[in-house]
Amino acid sequence: MSALLALLLLGARETIGVYGGWGAFRDDSPARCFAIAQPVDPTQRAGSLSIATWPDRNVRSQLYVHLSRPRAGTARVTLSIGERRFDLIANDTDAWAPDARTDAAIVAAMRSSRSLSVEALGRGGAPFADTYALSGAASAIDSAALACRR
Repeated sequence: MSALLALLLLGARETIGVYGGWGAFRDDSPARCFAIAQPVDPTQRAGSLSIATWPDRNVRSQLYVHLSRPRAGTARVTLSIGERRFDLIANDTDAWAPDARTDAAIVAAMRSSRSLSVEALGRGGAPFADTYALSGAASAIDSAALACRR
């Protein structure tokens, strides 16, 4: 289990389960459920990727990425799954899908793929990619979504 998942397990949130390298969690205030993982490369453990459901906001399957390092000013952030590429909106260290339709397309692509990567240019101008294994992702996403229905 990754260090991020271990820290989450110690928090005030309810642990739903751990599926491969993915954890599913539920918070009561604000009400949200999410699946989360860290990049497979141990040197990039500062990064994370989550898919969240916010029932009070009527939001489902919302992508959030915390980059493993700060990106260069206006550098593009791209999420790649197989042959599909998705441009993300980003600030210095975080990225997300531009709309709910893109969130849904990303989650659908995650269900049939083995890995995904999030690429950008770092502040020093060198490109980087945070790669995530998707084994267990679908189970964690589904478990989180179900936990927010109760």
